[in-house]
Amino acid sequence: MRSPVALAVAASLAVALPVFASATNSAAPVHQQPLAALRTASTCGKIAGHASHTVLASPASVPCRATTRSSLRTQARPAPLRTRPVTTRAAIAPIPRAAAPVARLKPVPPLRGSLDSLIRQNQRDEAEGLTRIEDDAQLEQLETARDIVPLPASYTLRVNPELPVNRRYCRPWTRNFLADLARSHYARFHRALQVNSAVRTVEFQRSLIAVNGNAAPADGDVASPHLTGAAVDIGKKGMSFAELSWMRAWLLPLQTAGKIDVEEEFYQSCFHITVYRGYTPQPLSRPAPPRLTAHRRHSAATLLAAGIH
Repeated sequence: MRSPVALAVAASLAVALPVFASATNSAAPVHQQPLAALRTASTCGKIAGHASHTVLASPASVPCRATTRSSLRTQARPAPLRTRPVTTRAAIAPIPRAAAPVARLKPVPPLRGSLDSLIRQNQRDEAEGLTRIEDDAQLEQLETARDIVPLPASYTLRVNPELPVNRRYCRPWTRNFLADLARSHYARFHRALQVNSAVRTVEFQRSLIAVNGNAAPADGDVASPHLTGAAVDIGKKGMSFAELSWMRAWLLPLQTAGKIDVEEEFYQSCFHITVYRGYTPQPLSRPAPPRLTAHRRHSAATLLAAGIH
């Protein structure tokens, strides 16, 4: 039999050991705690050691998955950081910008003809020793003598296909004028001008009057300047407003200088231009070939390098 003292010690140990074991299990990590301690019921009636729960210090504080999922997600998401205040589109004040200058094309009034202009053209041609060509025989003689020369047809200047071959001629200074005008126009608009009429004979002019009441007389002080071969008609059909303004601006200084006379016709839709002997070719460099010009037409620098300005 054990003594009373041994029995008292054994009883004390029996009471102290469970308390010490409970404190030890609570302080130890989860993977070192006894399985029985992990299987403690939580407040929601589920096992605390279940995968859907977190083992806490006391069984009563173990959360239930069904009731705390939304709250845990809310706590797990940190509030977004905003480095600058958010403003709406309406609250943003527009930045004032300087108004860009708008390029406007200054309109040039039409170069309308007059009776005085027609009289002046006849007087100037007579003063320069030009005679009116009577018929095709005289026209052929002038062609042979090179007193009239072929129109400078090229990629910058075309001739109306309906114009007879023997009337595709003009005076040498008129030819120089056409070459300068067509080259400058092509460099600006990349389109060819068209000559609708050039030299005429008195015989042809009389037949023209019979079908065209607006045609100039074949003789007298107001006879058509085409009879001398110094005048040409440049067609206006298909020209834009910019082209018409450019043509007028290009021709007006020459008319003011007394080198040409211009009558802008609307019934026939053409520029009637009489060129005088005093006209001299403008000092322009040789134009680029058509293929080179068409390939580089969108570059002002290359056009200047090619001699087109």
